[in-house]
Amino acid sequence: MNSLFSPRITVLGSINRDLVVRCHQLPAPGQTLLGQSSSEFCGGKGANQAVAASLAGGDVSMIGAVGDDAFAASLLDNLKTHQVNYDLVQRHIGYASGLAVIAVDSNGQNSIMVVPGANSAVSQQMVQAAETQIRKSDCLMVQLETPIESVLEAIRLARHHGVRVILDPAPAPAELLPDLLQVDLLCPNETEAADLTQMPVTNVKEAKAASKQLQVLGAKNVVITMGSEGAILCQENQATHVPPIPVNVIDTTAAGDAFAGALAVRWAQTGDLLTAVGFANVAGAIAASRAGAQASLGTKEEIEATA
Repeated sequence: MNSLFSPRITVLGSINRDLVVRCHQLPAPGQTLLGQSSSEFCGGKGANQAVAASLAGGDVSMIGAVGDDAFAASLLDNLKTHQVNYDLVQRHIGYASGLAVIAVDSNGQNSIMVVPGANSAVSQQMVQAAETQIRKSDCLMVQLETPIESVLEAIRLARHHGVRVILDPAPAPAELLPDLLQVDLLCPNETEAADLTQMPVTNVKEAKAASKQLQVLGAKNVVITMGSEGAILCQENQATHVPPIPVNVIDTTAAGDAFAGALAVRWAQTGDLLTAVGFANVAGAIAASRAGAQASLGTKEEIEATA
């Protein structure tokens, strides 16, 4: 592998401000609890994955939107700081920037509410205007925190130009559209895999079965992330368990995004999906061992030192 090779990664996705509240346990419906602390971070699954890919060694460009509120400038500055090109990020007048309110318990598990704001204004026309950027990419990464029509258009353009597509199907769609899973790699967590397949995904055996079903539904390759149980990789109907990296879990908020960004970069660099999943497992573990979303993401050097 040429470690100097920086693959061109384009990310279509959400850009949010994250408001994080730490608490001993997540509140039950109707319950009021006292939190331990609160903090603000830059987030959004799209921006998280863009920053993760950049830190992992990618040459990254972002397609998305922010609002005209006080958060917008800091969100764009953050992308710039992490060397993510944001020429294709539009600032929409009359919209608030995306907002996520995240509760994190003492075990590092989280509960998240997202208000899309300007992310809901990411249109098919914006995606079409980015066709040149998509065409020259080594990989397109998409999630589902922007309108589904725009995601489908991006997938269509990437497939037309022979560009690899990685889909993180989060949040899991209420309705499974036939074209949505026609991607090179589908990367759900166990909850999303269960929602997509209507199958239980509570252990490695069940995850292997679900990964094969997701291939039947259209995905060329599948990786199901399973937190402390590692990941399941399914290629050509052959499911493999990739063991976890043991860590002291602090906050799982961006662990999946760290995994996806690192995987995209290392897959493009090596062409070996199993190697890429191992590298991504380390990136996810590093993120889970730290607080925050983008603040928790590891660099290429940190990931390689642990791998």
